[in-house]
Amino acid sequence: MRTLFLKKWGRKAAVEVSLVFVTDSQIRKLNERYRHKNKATDVLSFPMNVKDKRAKLLGDIVISADTAKRDAKKKGIRFEEELKFLLIHGFLHLLGYDHEVSEREKKRMERKERQYAKFLGGI
Repeated sequence: MRTLFLKKWGRKAAVEVSLVFVTDSQIRKLNERYRHKNKATDVLSFPMNVKDKRAKLLGDIVISADTAKRDAKKKGIRFEEELKFLLIHGFLHLLGYDHEVSEREKKRMERKERQYAKFLGGI
């Protein structure tokens, strides 16, 4: 994914993201605490927007493996494909995309999801 950042941050830019896999119970607690929604969700993103000389620290992506497994089964896709989609989705949130703002922004984010999925070998 590094090449996707070159235009935005330059050739020598390093981007750091932490990725955490949790259970439905754990993500429900995070969702309640930070979004005031008392339910499990598939992915949460926590932007950091910290820069230093070596890296741009984008933030954290938290994925519920429980929800990802269920959703993959419902969609008839492999678990790994669902994880890839959730990683892309969470990453786009770290970059500032927000599908909940408007229908226009939702479509813009979906276009980026397809672009990144294609870059990573499809979903």
